[in-house]
Amino acid sequence: MSRTSAPPPTEAAAPAADSALTHGLKQRHLSMIALGGVIGAGLFVGSGAGIAAAGPSIVVAYAVSGLLVMFVMRMLGEMSAANPASGSFSVHAERAIGPWAGFTAGWSFWVLLCVAVGLEGIGAAQIVTGWLPGTPEWAWVALFMVIFLGTNLAAVKNFGEFEFWFAALKVVAITLFLVLGVLAILGVLPGTDSPGTSNLTGDGGFLPNGSEGLIIGLLASVFAYGGLETVTIAAAESENPVQGVAKAVRTAMWRIAVFYIGSMAVIVTLVPWDDPKVTEVGPFYAMLDHLGVGGAAEIMNVVILVALLSAMNANIYGSSRMACSLVARGQGPKVLGKVSSGVPRNAVLVSSVFGFLCVLLSYWRPDDVFPWLLNMIGAVILVVWIFIAVSQLILRRRLEREAPDRLVVRMWLFPTLTIVALAAMAGIFVLMLRQPDTRDQLLATGALTAVLIVTGLIRQKRAERRTQAVD
Repeated sequence: MSRTSAPPPTEAAAPAADSALTHGLKQRHLSMIALGGVIGAGLFVGSGAGIAAAGPSIVVAYAVSGLLVMFVMRMLGEMSAANPASGSFSVHAERAIGPWAGFTAGWSFWVLLCVAVGLEGIGAAQIVTGWLPGTPEWAWVALFMVIFLGTNLAAVKNFGEFEFWFAALKVVAITLFLVLGVLAILGVLPGTDSPGTSNLTGDGGFLPNGSEGLIIGLLASVFAYGGLETVTIAAAESENPVQGVAKAVRTAMWRIAVFYIGSMAVIVTLVPWDDPKVTEVGPFYAMLDHLGVGGAAEIMNVVILVALLSAMNANIYGSSRMACSLVARGQGPKVLGKVSSGVPRNAVLVSSVFGFLCVLLSYWRPDDVFPWLLNMIGAVILVVWIFIAVSQLILRRRLEREAPDRLVVRMWLFPTLTIVALAAMAGIFVLMLRQPDTRDQLLATGALTAVLIVTGLIRQKRAERRTQAVD
């Protein structure tokens, strides 16, 4: 029988994987992973390019992309609360569309996370070598890898503890930043005067580079949100997966509004958008320096280092669970699916080694292979989001027919907003094709996706033929 018509929601999606994993994450771990997962290095560093392109209108860009992310998280939360699984959207895509879809979504995300582990390791090592000049970057990356490899190999609660404290530090840092910024805007911070709206309306106005600048800022902001999906992967190993996912998704709106949109609004109100420091050293440093905060550069370096290490830890975890789930569903080499003491140790090890290989490629082949890898993962998150939206369109109707009691979280105005989200994703693809910097990323990601789809379809057809032969 073809698996294009997936089994009903009452069937477990990946029993072999999820039953072998432990439920070692407490609710406080999951809550802080959800909270801190919003605050990534992309916010602290990558937002500078968006501000330089869009000017004050970067607030609109982050609001628009943030709304899309809220829709995606709501859709994913609906499916994950109904059927918690360590494979998250890959499991949902398989059940809704077919095994080829789960294969494509899962392995493309695995590649994204593994390459990201290497990039985050390089970024963290660059900060440390700035403090300790003369020490080799690769050695620091190796040290970070060993630490997080060890914690992830031991037990899932170790991952949870690391992420809890990493997230707590990030939340405290961003909260203090926002409080200082608001006080400065109101003119009540000692030694500062309120800028009013001068930075928002002066020097080219709110839209200094026109619609083209806003588009560039929009594209930059979309990819700053990547990584929020990890909380739905982690929920499968929490004490109460359904409650954990539901709470994380329901609070996503205010977290995105406060941390992302709020930060951008504070920065462009206080600092001229064309200040060279915004792109040279980052917008958060530029604002602290503007306010005369002593040691602003070192403060931001510490915060960014924590964000990078947190992302490394989370991505090693997420990639290993995705690989384990794929293998449990017959979508990969069996050796990666072995679970020992509740931990998929082979998957953790292979994911970490792949990440470190990306680091080595940045030294060995910096002009060809490494840039190709970066382009290849450039639009993967959009591909994943499309699978999430299509899966939710299909599974929502199935749930309403067969298990309406599982709809603990519901997508707003279904199916209208789901279709709107899909249209927005298609629009982002069109915008990426128009921009030279993102066109190569889209084409490289398209090639990866096409290879995975073809491979997934071939595997699915072979599985169907084997099933028919047995019957």
